[in-house]
Amino acid sequence: MGLAPWCLLFALASGLVWWIVHGGGADWMEGWRAWLFIDGPFGGFWNAEQIRLYFLLLWVAGLVWFVIGLFVPGARGLS
Repeated sequence: MGLAPWCLLFALASGLVWWIVHGGGADWMEGWRAWLFIDGPFGGFWNAEQIRLYFLLLWVAGLVWFVIGLFVPGARGLS
C-alpha cells in the first residue's frame, strides 16, 4: 500500500474514533448496535464509557502501527 492510501486510511479511522469518543457515537452505539462494531458476545452489554475506552485503546494501537508503517513500508500490509 502506498503512503497516501495509508495516511487516508488512518485519517478515516481517526475520524470514526473521534466521532465515537467525542461526537456522541458511543451513546448512539449503546445496546444492540455495539455488536456491529465490538468483537465478542458481550459487546451489546457495554455502556458508552466502555465503548469509548475500547475505541480509544484500539486507536492508540493503530497509531503505533501507523507510525511504524510510515517508516517501514512492509508493515503497511498490502505491499
